[in-house]
Amino acid sequence: MARISDETRTRNEEAIRAAMDRLLHGDLPPGGKADLKTLSAEAGVTRTGFYPKKNRDGTTRPGPYQHLAEEFERRLKALQDAGEIVDPRDKQIIRLKADNADLRGRIVRRDERIAELAEFQTLALSRLAAQHAEIERLRRALAHPDNITALPVRARVNPNRPPR
Repeated sequence: MARISDETRTRNEEAIRAAMDRLLHGDLPPGGKADLKTLSAEAGVTRTGFYPKKNRDGTTRPGPYQHLAEEFERRLKALQDAGEIVDPRDKQIIRLKADNADLRGRIVRRDERIAELAEFQTLALSRLAAQHAEIERLRRALAHPDNITALPVRARVNPNRPPR
């Protein structure tokens, strides 16, 4: 493969640094992420320049832009450690995880409330059944007056009326 000139390398490094700044400020292209693939596409260079190369004798040498890839990863990690989320999809994932946890908590609380209400319903129905049975028993007793003993009626005394 042909070597690139110093002028081309300098121009490519400037394009990579400009793309790096855009990506780290959250200006991601549609479908892009804060990664080396998007960085290389935004800078217009091949991604292979960010990785080490092998010589013919088997030894490795750094890629022409490997130092920029390491700088990008270091800056990205520093932003993440500071709590800043560059990738909007990461923000969305964090928000969705929080929403999911909230919804799971709401489901647990609803299930507990439903269990309480089912228990209350069972208790209320058994009380209503007992009351209904008592009403039916009293109605049957009224239907057979021989089971009922009349109480003597006393003359009513009006407390507002003077005695005679």
